[in-house]
Amino acid sequence: MKRIMFLMAMLTTTNLTAATLTCDNTKVKHVAYHANNRLMVQLENMNQPVFFCNTEANWTVSGSPNVVGPETCKALFSMFLSAKASGQLIERVHFDGDDIPETCDTWGPWKSAHIRYIRF
Repeated sequence: MKRIMFLMAMLTTTNLTAATLTCDNTKVKHVAYHANNRLMVQLENMNQPVFFCNTEANWTVSGSPNVVGPETCKALFSMFLSAKASGQLIERVHFDGDDIPETCDTWGPWKSAHIRYIRF
């Protein structure tokens, strides 16, 4: 019985902290590299850039079960660079994790996220 109660408490706690945010109809404002192989992106409707992957290791964030491998990271970075260079509109991006704010323009500094979906 104690194990079941503990498991239920852990599942409830995990679900309460994780969040999802969708940012729609925007363009890439900045794409950046930060030490120790991490990449950042800031969309025009975001107030802060966010870490989204690592070029040398699997990327995971608290609150998301998903993983971005190094090769996918490089592909995402290329997509963002291409969109930045061409001025292409990003129709939709889904961010997941515990660091996710309520709106696209309320990110805290130095936050990390998992990009679950992106559509140009």
